[in-house]
Amino acid sequence: MTSMYQRGDVIVGVVPKSNDRGDGGTVTGTGSALRAGRRGRRFGWISRQRLSVLLMVIGAICFVCVTFFSIKVHFHGEKEIDGNISKEQSFSSFSVEDGRLVINNTLESISSVNIDDKAADINAPSKRRSRKHYPCDIDFAKTVEYILEPKDYINFTRFKLDYVDREDKALINSPSDLRFGGHQSLEERGKSFNARDQTLHCGFVKGPDGIGGSGFNLDEKDTKYMQSCVIVVSSCIFGSSDFLRRPTSKLISAYSKKNVCFVMFLDEQTLIKLSSEGNVPDERGQMGLWRIVVARNLPYEDMRRNGKVPKLLAHRLFPSSRYSIWLDSKMRLNADPLLILEYFLWRTRSEYAISKHYDRQCLWEEVLQNKRLNKYNHTAIDEQFMFYRSDGLTKFDASDPHKLLPSYVPEGSFIIRAHTPMSNLFSCLWFNEVDRFTSRDQLSFAYTYLKLRRTNSDSPFFLHMFKDCERRALVKLFHHRDDSSVPAPP
Repeated sequence: MTSMYQRGDVIVGVVPKSNDRGDGGTVTGTGSALRAGRRGRRFGWISRQRLSVLLMVIGAICFVCVTFFSIKVHFHGEKEIDGNISKEQSFSSFSVEDGRLVINNTLESISSVNIDDKAADINAPSKRRSRKHYPCDIDFAKTVEYILEPKDYINFTRFKLDYVDREDKALINSPSDLRFGGHQSLEERGKSFNARDQTLHCGFVKGPDGIGGSGFNLDEKDTKYMQSCVIVVSSCIFGSSDFLRRPTSKLISAYSKKNVCFVMFLDEQTLIKLSSEGNVPDERGQMGLWRIVVARNLPYEDMRRNGKVPKLLAHRLFPSSRYSIWLDSKMRLNADPLLILEYFLWRTRSEYAISKHYDRQCLWEEVLQNKRLNKYNHTAIDEQFMFYRSDGLTKFDASDPHKLLPSYVPEGSFIIRAHTPMSNLFSCLWFNEVDRFTSRDQLSFAYTYLKLRRTNSDSPFFLHMFKDCERRALVKLFHHRDDSSVPAPP
């Protein structure tokens, strides 16, 4: 039995040849197996821990790269063609065939734009990073107390303008034929660019006797008040497109509050909307500094075109005024009107001042941008653009030392003007283009100015285009009211 035990002991000892022994010197195979299992489990836990840390480090590096180096990842079906086209509107392929742009079997006419220009635009980088625009310092006079209009300031081109008041009865068969801008023929249009004594179309054209007016009707008390204004700051809100933004009262001098007319034109719909929000005119018809003037029977279905009446025809609405300042309703005035007149008109000896666009200079770019953003009917834009090109309009050349304008695209939300004959003529001509073609006044600004200068080479027109950062220093900018009741552009 003893040998059997020893033989069994030998048999047991044969298994652990790795010299694993117990505390008593006997060989213990079971303890060896447990220790081997523990080493395996410890090695697996350490490996998983290191792998987790490694993955976390890689993830952090990828996040830093995407965040700081703007690495853009395109997923299947989301390839971007233009920065202004959303995912739902994006297209997978495009080509130019026979003067037409083919995109996913959809044709977009580009007859009015050179194919090379359009193709170059499409092949441009898909999305530009939007630039920040900031105001800059303006060297205003210290106070309005000692500001005086220069004695020789009004020494500009002199001639007399009269305006078509009533339509020819032969042109009107019914009230539906009435047009606020009148029925101006192309021959009359061409002659109206001459800086001379003349009678021209400039809005507010009534029908023949017995047929009536064509719109933009004002109360008699408001008309009387407006006829007394010498310096005017005006704006408008039509179609409830904006909130009422009052000029910053603490930045307006007591003299300007007393002697400058601040007039806000509203339609009845907007007045009701503002009243429901707590903006109710007082017994004098005022909301803050604004004198509220309600325009009834607006002449156009397009509210944006209605807005061009007070914007471009201030000399018609305020017949006794010598100066006017226009600002869009998306702005709050943050500067004294007299300081603005002194800096932009009197100091520069200008009749008309408007800022350059913050991003674009060439009308070709403005046309494409209006079509990209669907600002107006594309066919109407093409027709207007083709007409201007056929009449000699060329691309803006920034390197041309003899260029008449520093930019062909204005930022028309802020306009300062003296009501001189040339300034009034330019305003009428510009309005007539808006009445005849699209309501996008940026498209007609350069053409109107250049044709006026070309037609009257011996009669200067002193127009000053100032920097956009100066415009931003004069006002606080807001977004338009987001309201579905505002009609879409035609």
